[in-house]
Amino acid sequence: QERFVETGGGSVQPGDSLRLSCTVSGITLDHHAVGWFRQAPGKGREAVSCSSSGGSTYYADSVKGRFTISRDNAKNTVYLQMYNLSPDDTANYNCAAFPQAKGARNHGCSADFDYTESRRTPYDYWGLGTQVTVSS
Repeated sequence: QERFVETGGGSVQPGDSLRLSCTVSGITLDHHAVGWFRQAPGKGREAVSCSSSGGSTYYADSVKGRFTISRDNAKNTVYLQMYNLSPDDTANYNCAAFPQAKGARNHGCSADFDYTESRRTPYDYWGLGTQVTVSS
């Protein structure tokens, strides 16, 4: 059975950094696209950063240059390194995945798509999330 566990969230001040981790079991990560998504109170869930099995990546405009997605397939873990956090980054962050051929280019993410209803997204497997709160 697939299981996703996100860790690394917390309460930080503006300008601080955090690294989120998503440890996956029940799937082979190198045959999946993976993504990080977030949902702030009263807003829809948006794609933050996504990575196809072939290394094609997506970053939301609001996080470009500050966030980096990476994966360690041997450890079945996906990371989201976040620098220079601002209050606008406050949200619950989920990781997710969907199966694809190794080396595929489709990361399944777009700025124009609302990922709130996970069953309507390309992503099949979702974690429960970790909270990130940025305030002074």
